[in-house]
Amino acid sequence: MLFRKRINYVAPMLASAFILLLLLSGYFELTSISSTSLSTPSPLLAAARFPTALDSVGSRDRDPFTSLLEAFASWDAAVGCPRIRAKLAATAGVERGLTPPGAGANDTAAEDPAAAAAAAVTGGAAWRGAATARCEDLAARHVNVLVKGWTWVPDALDGVYTCRCGVSCVWSKSVAAVDRPDALLFEGATPPPQRMKGLPLRVYLDLEASRKPTGFEDIFIGYHANDDLQVTYAGKSFHTSRSYHISTEKRNDALIYWSSSRCLPHRDKLAKDFLSLVPHHSFGRCLNNVGGPDMALSMYPVCSTNDNGTPHWWDHLHCAMSHYKFVLAIENTKTESYVTEKLFYALEAGSVPIYFGAPNVWDFVPPNSIIDASKFSSLKELASYVKMLANDPVAYAEYHAWRRCGVLGNFGRAREMSLDTLPCRLCEVVSKRGGKSADAL
Repeated sequence: MLFRKRINYVAPMLASAFILLLLLSGYFELTSISSTSLSTPSPLLAAARFPTALDSVGSRDRDPFTSLLEAFASWDAAVGCPRIRAKLAATAGVERGLTPPGAGANDTAAEDPAAAAAAAVTGGAAWRGAATARCEDLAARHVNVLVKGWTWVPDALDGVYTCRCGVSCVWSKSVAAVDRPDALLFEGATPPPQRMKGLPLRVYLDLEASRKPTGFEDIFIGYHANDDLQVTYAGKSFHTSRSYHISTEKRNDALIYWSSSRCLPHRDKLAKDFLSLVPHHSFGRCLNNVGGPDMALSMYPVCSTNDNGTPHWWDHLHCAMSHYKFVLAIENTKTESYVTEKLFYALEAGSVPIYFGAPNVWDFVPPNSIIDASKFSSLKELASYVKMLANDPVAYAEYHAWRRCGVLGNFGRAREMSLDTLPCRLCEVVSKRGGKSADAL
């Protein structure tokens, strides 16, 4: 009996020891990781499985590099595109914005996780209807859009377009090109208060932060997914005549490029407080420290467009900022989905944006492409990170991996819904509604 009791006592002890041995050997840890499905992603798990340079920023020897191409080569050797693709796929967007949190105010997206994953950049409510319509549902095969009055809408958009389902579209500011419009586009003026059946549809465009329908339009175009048509600032139509020379050398004496000539008190204070912590060059009229507002071309003659006209600061904007590792991008206001050219210019210039603005900015940019200032507890902490990154070429190069490895994420949708594609998207919506034959509202 005593012997049996000893066996009963010893058996659990042996079992416990065996389990402890397995734990120490890592058996259960490996089993847990290997059995974790990518359908339930975790950023920490992805970092453990696919460690990349940004997981160890600052751990390498300090290297105040200047050559962007050498930084790329170092990153290729240390990390490489296959690993970054695997990591971003494993996180499934939980970290660094690969999958957006949704459109915020969009109730449907909030209720439906699948809708939330694509709600912030969708093309707009009316566009979604036209894009999913059958071709036979489009009432008109040819649509004319006349742009009315003074507007900043670029002349480069004027032209003839071939759109989905064989719909042709003419977009012009001239009645010589569009004398029988199906739609009138207003931007700098308010549409007529009434429209009778048989008259062109009234379209109103407002991409300012305080966007607001007039109440007199049949179609409203804004920057938010809930608008009839959504337009992002991610296109090329805003700037067609610029110097796009991109420097392969980055400065070390000044890490950050900043330019502003509209001196808003709240933005200037934020910029001043942050820039006081990091070496920088400030162009424009606000907080200028380079000897004047038009010094960029004298500092970087390679940025000249070589035309015979008087150069303007915006002609060489991209080229000038490409000489800096970072570009400070501060929106005029912190508003959902209001992500402007201030951010996209920096991405195009081959610099890393330091962004203050829209809380859902990751809905519009590539994964791993920007420094989101909202993720830092203080400006001092942000500045320390920027300076550490500036001396870590491998980690810095990872902010450019999206472009080099072809991982565009949400940026692809933002580009598709830019001003560049508006003519066809508007013409399709006008066609679906019947153009001048549409009932008066």
